[in-house]
Amino acid sequence: MGLTATALDQELGAIVNDPARPVASLSVVAIQDGQVVYERQFGHRHIDKADPANASTLYRVASITKLVTALGVMRLVEEGKLDLDEDIGKYLGYRVRNPHFPGTPITLRALLSHTASLRDDAGYVLGAGSDMRAFLQGDGKQWSTKGPPGAYFKYCNLNSGVIGTIMERVTGERFDRLMRRLVIVPLGLSGGFNVGEFPADRVKNVATLYRKATAGDEQVWDPKGPWIAQTDDYSVKPPANRAPPDYVIGSNGALMSPQGGLYATAADLGRVMRMLMDQGMLDGQRFLQAKTVEAMFVRQWKWNGANGEAWRETMQAWGLGNQQWVDASGSGKGDRLVEGGGFTPVGHTGDAYGLHGGFFLDRERREGIIFLASGTGFDPGSEPGQYSGKHRYEERIVDAVFRFLRRS
Repeated sequence: MGLTATALDQELGAIVNDPARPVASLSVVAIQDGQVVYERQFGHRHIDKADPANASTLYRVASITKLVTALGVMRLVEEGKLDLDEDIGKYLGYRVRNPHFPGTPITLRALLSHTASLRDDAGYVLGAGSDMRAFLQGDGKQWSTKGPPGAYFKYCNLNSGVIGTIMERVTGERFDRLMRRLVIVPLGLSGGFNVGEFPADRVKNVATLYRKATAGDEQVWDPKGPWIAQTDDYSVKPPANRAPPDYVIGSNGALMSPQGGLYATAADLGRVMRMLMDQGMLDGQRFLQAKTVEAMFVRQWKWNGANGEAWRETMQAWGLGNQQWVDASGSGKGDRLVEGGGFTPVGHTGDAYGLHGGFFLDRERREGIIFLASGTGFDPGSEPGQYSGKHRYEERIVDAVFRFLRRS
């Protein structure tokens, strides 16, 4: 049986305020037929100051960022600056090959679908002064031995750093500012990639990401301990600009965290969802061509049990910058999103620094769910999903909103 908005408020509020399993804050948006039909916030964006989360609270949305970065790529494809199937060496200006499969070029299509044969084992956070060329031309742990580019799936954050570098090389613009021009401003989003350049009022409304843990450098989960900020605590010290003054554009697109560094509200992500739902249109303005949106969601990879790493069977299919759920279920494994099944959206999830989030778009039914949670007061890994590889508390959030959408 479906939920009323009041009943959904109560159910989500109970999840956030559970004394044994508290959540720092939660922001939720539900969309049906292109319209926002539910939007609520719960908890506090700053625990110490008891500042409540609100509709303008920005979250570092973790890997949901990858979906938004893909929008920037597709806009450059439409402009003719990029080709999904071109050897990326053409754009970077130097040869890039997996040394284990030197005869196979790497393409943007492979990077966007996590089949480029790169992996994160050598790291993917390349700070100021790092050089992407030296990193990619090395023969270390960043290269998979399990299959040539295009053949084997391995979820990899490094792919996005390479994509960001390519985008900088072909435009001559720093990634954060390029994405502002290509995506943030045209879609009317309130956030962006470089919090150090945000106005003070927006910095004040960034959600700190937390967990309850023991103090010190070696933190361990402690439900009886204090809320400890993991990142984005700007209540005392303002954020630094991510780019040093001497940064060379095109040398290291990973600097701005194109894999996980977007700050956005749930409502911002709702605008992205509405645009995708309406085939590239938003508020009467065209952002992407309909054929480009369709191209993004063409399935590039499907797990067959041997052609990739499905991570507790939660990653079963992929498009260009988006995951595609197939509704596989099991105790502590599988990609099912709601109890009983029946929800097979496209989109992305996020998981970093305590943030858990989801962007789930059912294109056929024109409905979707977005949630952003800024940290838990318990180890979410101690309560695995009942019917999926996600955490149980995430299952409860998504299932409650789904029942609200299907209330009629």
